[in-house]
Amino acid sequence: MKPGLCAQLALTVATTASAWAVQADDTGPALKAGHEYLIVTNYPNNLHVVDVATDAVYKSCRMPDAFGPGTAMMAPDNRTAYVLNNHYGDLYGIDLDTCKTTFHASLSSVPGEVGKSMYSFAISPDGKEVYATVNPTQRLNDHYVVKPPRLEVFRTADGLDAKPARTFPMPRQVYLMRAADDGSLFVAGPDIYKMDVQTGRYEVALPLRNWNRPGYSAPDVLYFWPHQSARHEFSMLYTIAKFKDDKQDPATAELLYGYLSVDLKTGKTHTQEFADLTELYFTGLRSPKDPNQIYGVLNRLARYDIKERKLIKAANLEHTYYCVAFDKKGDKLYLGGTFNDLAVFDPQTLEKVKNIKLPGGDMSTTTPQVFVR
Repeated sequence: MKPGLCAQLALTVATTASAWAVQADDTGPALKAGHEYLIVTNYPNNLHVVDVATDAVYKSCRMPDAFGPGTAMMAPDNRTAYVLNNHYGDLYGIDLDTCKTTFHASLSSVPGEVGKSMYSFAISPDGKEVYATVNPTQRLNDHYVVKPPRLEVFRTADGLDAKPARTFPMPRQVYLMRAADDGSLFVAGPDIYKMDVQTGRYEVALPLRNWNRPGYSAPDVLYFWPHQSARHEFSMLYTIAKFKDDKQDPATAELLYGYLSVDLKTGKTHTQEFADLTELYFTGLRSPKDPNQIYGVLNRLARYDIKERKLIKAANLEHTYYCVAFDKKGDKLYLGGTFNDLAVFDPQTLEKVKNIKLPGGDMSTTTPQVFVR
């Protein structure tokens, strides 16, 4: 290689490395104590912090490895965001003040296995542990072996090379989970399970597939958004059929929307139907101001009176949104998911206040989370 070409190549490499260093160090300002923020992720692999007071992007962090699904939850210290990412295969802790990765756990920790989590992770109430349901597949020379799912418990203090501190068998087909204030873990699957993270023992806290409500079908749940709401509950929407008679003819059944809730402070559970099933919603949340009002979103934004089972108002949207989130007081309603904009609505009038355009691409199935530093 010619000397001049070597020098040019060296300069190019140095310049590229310098550019990456500048990008990595350009983390933006630290968060301010007492201020309210919203986090959200999007392609190509961004974690954004939005200032709730101004409804503007406060800073953006570039996350390591690859995107997908970008499900994020805030730690109890409201400093660290934990993200399930890298094609459902890794958990990361991102310090929002510095944008540095402070925690990393690969879910493929067993040699020969590939482990994935279907949105199923949670943070302990003291922030010292992270839980993940791992669905492992063993890759052999000529076939795959699907192995039983397991709960893996990681210590957040183990940093960038965290290994499972404990593992326990888990039921199949589980997805979302949330940790309660007493340290127990509520896991959504065929039923809602309550699990002891020290022993691995679990019990049914709320039967779903196995509930016994005379005149009703089993509920159907499709929900991938672990809200950290101001109501401090683990909640999801479900659909259900109410039959007219013992024949249980689906052609004449009344189709209803409902929500299930686990109070993370007390552990109490309940279910409640709130609307006729006339359109689909991907997510729904009760208002922080009025627990009798619930909002759902997909192709429209809708507001319901739960007790009256009545649609109060609906608003047309510029495009589909997957996920709804409130600010802490319930004065603002944020719609996220799909494209790269957050829509801000007035919860009372359902009038759009503004759109917050995020740097980068679409948000996919991310969950916007609101918190106060």
